[in-house]
Amino acid sequence: MTAQELSPEAAVALLRPDDSLGFGLASATPMAFMKALGARKDWTNVVVTGGLLLAGLEFFQHPGVHYRSVFFGGVERAARATGGDVQFVPSGFRQFATVLEANAPRVLVHSASMPDAHGRVNLSLHHGYVVDEFRRAVADSERMVMLECSPFMPRTRTLEGYSNEFSLDQIDVVIYSNEKPAELGSETPSKEDIAIARYVADFVHDGDTIQTGIGTIPNLVADDLANGNGGGYGIHSEMFTDGLLRLCQSGKVTNTNKAIFPGFALTTFALGSRALYDFLDENDTVRFAPVRVVNDPGVIGSYDNLVSINSALCVDLYGQLVADSIVGRQHSGVGGHEDFVQGTELTLTNYSLICLRATVEIDGVVHNRIMTQLPHGSVVTTPRHHTNVVVTEYGVAELRGRSVPERAAALAAIAHPQFRDELYGAAEKLAH
Repeated sequence: MTAQELSPEAAVALLRPDDSLGFGLASATPMAFMKALGARKDWTNVVVTGGLLLAGLEFFQHPGVHYRSVFFGGVERAARATGGDVQFVPSGFRQFATVLEANAPRVLVHSASMPDAHGRVNLSLHHGYVVDEFRRAVADSERMVMLECSPFMPRTRTLEGYSNEFSLDQIDVVIYSNEKPAELGSETPSKEDIAIARYVADFVHDGDTIQTGIGTIPNLVADDLANGNGGGYGIHSEMFTDGLLRLCQSGKVTNTNKAIFPGFALTTFALGSRALYDFLDENDTVRFAPVRVVNDPGVIGSYDNLVSINSALCVDLYGQLVADSIVGRQHSGVGGHEDFVQGTELTLTNYSLICLRATVEIDGVVHNRIMTQLPHGSVVTTPRHHTNVVVTEYGVAELRGRSVPERAAALAAIAHPQFRDELYGAAEKLAH
């Protein structure tokens, strides 16, 4: 029996006022379906599991909708700020799959490519954490799987043995739309960002494998490498970005020097520009795999020369990192941050670089981001014993192998000059 072809509105009508829904991350957002969800108003108790959705604000503002998010983005923050019941489920990217399995939503919905000549659709830009749960739902007659297919969603290639395809006779509902996947805009870099990126680029050598997180600085690093004299790089990154696209287009990526998965870049989801999505369409040099493979610290640690580039909001003199909340107020999510921090820490030739501007200005007041101690109520994303290298616009603090006071002094040295004396004084006290 093939999938029932429905409009977004007709598909939404199949949901009960009291129901449960599950979604993938970011580029997995089914855009037309989310619009139709917002237009329906009779919800009484709908529980949603997902994260970093790129549409659906009106739906999540409804009092009968209860969203349990594994990662906050603009939609989640806006819905929470306007009265929606949006609560954070603490979990790293690899744990998103078990959160989804534990909640076992009755209805699972995902964006997808158009069917091929054999009636098979491709989950496109997001392999992530959903595929195993989708297969469980396909086998359960009490559950429902819906895919929103658009000609603007590329067909992506996968790591052998980890297909992201479903046939139309496996799924319950197919929605055909002309919606385009959301694009991630770029920010204008500051002089501080440019300085940080240059320090980071010095850690990357010919033949190294690279992981970059979301944000301006990782993209700047990729651009520096694209314009530099090096090459022979490999990519193993949970997120494929526009920076990595430009690096590939420069001819500097060969993936031939990778200790594992040679010959292609490995990722689990992509988010960026239309140019990125067009590049990924049927591109065999980039393979998608589940996050349980891409972000496995044991897999990451199998590399000989991997440089991981991520960001944080603040760090204390012990090296404790806060990357996803602001004084306990959820802002984003743990994501794969700690997976790559842990995966790189057991080999001296691998590096985890945590990047942050030394200060932030709030209401005209300059605040230090390298602190003697974290503010009361802060939630640590990465504990001190995992933190390897911290980079600001003032330099680099390499913490591996250093004692507590040595680490503190190294961090004080890359703080804004206005705060260094205070930090050096605090670092000296840690020696006693």
